[in-house]
Formats: sequence, structure tokens, C-alpha cells
Amino acid sequence: LSTLVNGLNALGVSPRDMISILQAIKAAGALQADIEVM
Repeated sequence: LSTLVNGLNALGVSPRDMISILQAIKAAGALQADIEVM
């Protein structure tokens, strides 16, 4: 997960977009983790 987040950061993805991307990955069943937005 950290590799994915680091890659998205390198692409300049905004925090809001990153949350949306991670939620979509989880909804697709490709992420087996809980997402906590602080």
C-alpha cells in the first residue's frame, strides 16, 4: 500500500483524489484493509 501511495504522490495526486482512488480499489475487492480518513 505504501508503494501505491508513494507512486500516487509522485504523480501529484491530491489527497482527496487519493482517498477516492483507494476507496475504489477497496470497492473492487483489491484492497483487504480498512480505510480511515483523519
